[in-house]
Amino acid sequence: MRRMITRQGTLFFAILALLFGLSACQPKNEIIPTQTVLPFTATVPATETSLPVPASPTPENCLAKPGVLKQDIVSTTKPPQQFIIYLPPCYDHDSEARFPVLYLLHGQTYTQDQWVRLGVPSMADQLIQNEMATPFIVVFPDDRYWNVEAGSGFGDRFINALIPYVDENYRTLTDRANRSIGGLSRGGGWAVQIGFEHPDLFGAMGLHSPAIFKDNAPYLDMIIKATPEENHPRLWMDIGDADMELSRALLFEEILTQNSYIHEFHLYSGDHTETYWSAHVDEYMLWYVKQWQKEPTEQ
Repeated sequence: MRRMITRQGTLFFAILALLFGLSACQPKNEIIPTQTVLPFTATVPATETSLPVPASPTPENCLAKPGVLKQDIVSTTKPPQQFIIYLPPCYDHDSEARFPVLYLLHGQTYTQDQWVRLGVPSMADQLIQNEMATPFIVVFPDDRYWNVEAGSGFGDRFINALIPYVDENYRTLTDRANRSIGGLSRGGGWAVQIGFEHPDLFGAMGLHSPAIFKDNAPYLDMIIKATPEENHPRLWMDIGDADMELSRALLFEEILTQNSYIHEFHLYSGDHTETYWSAHVDEYMLWYVKQWQKEPTEQ
């Protein structure tokens, strides 16, 4: 079953504690996560690709290689904030080129490699190769501390340490139009909280089977009205028709609709598993890069 709704509306920034029910437990048919993490500073090839970059002409050996994955860490936070970063093909060719950046947050009980295993680097290579998007960076933050005290501080580490570190150490475009956030399950709940609390930082927000507490509903209407319409990020939400979070997602979607908030809502067949997310990851990526698409080449 599939349904898409696009509507107009209003947004907000005071959502710090209300959408954060990040419950998203792993159902019995969930795919068991891979716990292996890459060695620090190691590079891992994504997928073979052949693509141009928006800079000076690139040599053939550069164009023939895929983007790379690196593991990095912000050591100044407690605990240190680990992350994997995807750098597009030919990133090192032009030292002046800067790139849009997408932050993707993983689900509860998983680690920073979840989106990588779901195929995001491969899809990024394909989008760039086929000139469906300008080259872009993807950051996969780690939220492994969800079940201990440090877990509640992820949002603060993300905003006040991770984003500044990435902007300082990698060649990102730092305006909101070139920065997006998304997450699945618990990561979707974090994306709601972080994205709505900081609408000045993100031009788009993707919620994939988001974990949102029903008890937060009474606050949503008030907070949505608090943010000027011009600060609204583009918003996507999808969920499976057999998902344990479906009732809460539908309630959230209803609140968005009542407030005429422009958004896309997709109800698909499926449940709260990696099988569901991997089936839609290509569609997710197409949506994220829509605002970074290359201008058509004049004939």
